[in-house]
Amino acid sequence: MNTGLRIAAFTAALAATFGTAYAVGGGVGEIAPGPSSAAHQEHTDASPAERGGGHGQGHEQGHGGGESARPGGLQISERGYTLDLKTPRLTAGESADLRFAIVQDTTGRPVTAYDREHEKELHLIVASRDLTTFRHLHPTRAADGTWSMPVELPEAGGYRVFADFTPKGGEGLTLGADLAVSGAYEPADPPAPATTARVGGYEVELGGALTPGEDGELTLTVSRHGRPVRDLQPYLGAYGHLVALRSGDLAYLHVHPNGEPGDGGTKPGPAISFTAMAPSPGTYRLFLDFKHQGRVHTAAFTVRVPR
Repeated sequence: MNTGLRIAAFTAALAATFGTAYAVGGGVGEIAPGPSSAAHQEHTDASPAERGGGHGQGHEQGHGGGESARPGGLQISERGYTLDLKTPRLTAGESADLRFAIVQDTTGRPVTAYDREHEKELHLIVASRDLTTFRHLHPTRAADGTWSMPVELPEAGGYRVFADFTPKGGEGLTLGADLAVSGAYEPADPPAPATTARVGGYEVELGGALTPGEDGELTLTVSRHGRPVRDLQPYLGAYGHLVALRSGDLAYLHVHPNGEPGDGGTKPGPAISFTAMAPSPGTYRLFLDFKHQGRVHTAAFTVRVPR
C-alpha cells in the first residue's frame, strides 16, 4: 500500500467545464499554514446534498519524478493508451448508459485484461469544475472491452471523467475526458473553507497542513454523535481513500492512508492519516471515503494552500 501522495508539477490545464453529478455536501475544511500536517456502487445514506464517492487506484502518479511525477487525468492519451469516451453527451435529469473503452494505441483495440487494484479492475471518477461535486463509480466491462453503467446527472454543465486503472502487467495510470450535459447551467463557487465536514450523521475533522514543496501529514478523524468511531471497515482494501483535485486545472490525484488493515499497526479509526505535498499555492478539494456499518460516506474539504 502506498504511504502517501506527492502532488507534483502540474503541466497542463483542463478545458473541461463542469456541472454536478451529485452535490457533495457537508462541510469543507481549510488547512492553515503549519509544519505538520452501476454496475456497481457502494450503498450510501448521504442526501443529494451530501453524496459523493471516491477511491482511485493504488498507483499515485503524483509521487516521484519524471513521467510519474505528473498527476493523472490531464490527458486523454498517455503511455500508449487512450480513453475512448463513447458517450460524450448526456441530458440533465435523464438516466442513460455512460459507455467508454480503454484503447491500446498500437493495436487500436480495447483493453480486455487488467490488474485488479483495490478489488476492482477500473475506478471511474466524475467531478465538477467548480469542485463542489464528486462521484466514484465502478462500471461493468463487457467481453469486447467496453465499460458501461447507467448514470443520471441532475444538473447541466461540463464534467470531467477520470478512468483509473492498471493494464495487465503494466503500470497504473489515470486518463481523463470531457463529458457535456445539456440543460440550464449555473456555475458555482467551491464551498467556503471549514475544518469540519458533516455527512450522514458523521463528523470528520481535518487536521494538518499543506505547504508548497514540502511533505506534510494530514489527519482525518471520524466521529458520530460526538463519539470517536473506532471500528471503521475496510473499503476497497483500506480504512480510507482520499482523492484531491486542484482548482483551475482539475488535476486528479489519489492517495491512500499511511498503513492498511491487517498490517499489525494500523487501527480502524478514529484517525486516518496521509502524507501529502502540494506543488504550489492554490485551492484544492479533498474527498475522503470511509466505510462504517456497511455504508460508504464521503466527506469533502476545501483546502487553500498559502504562499
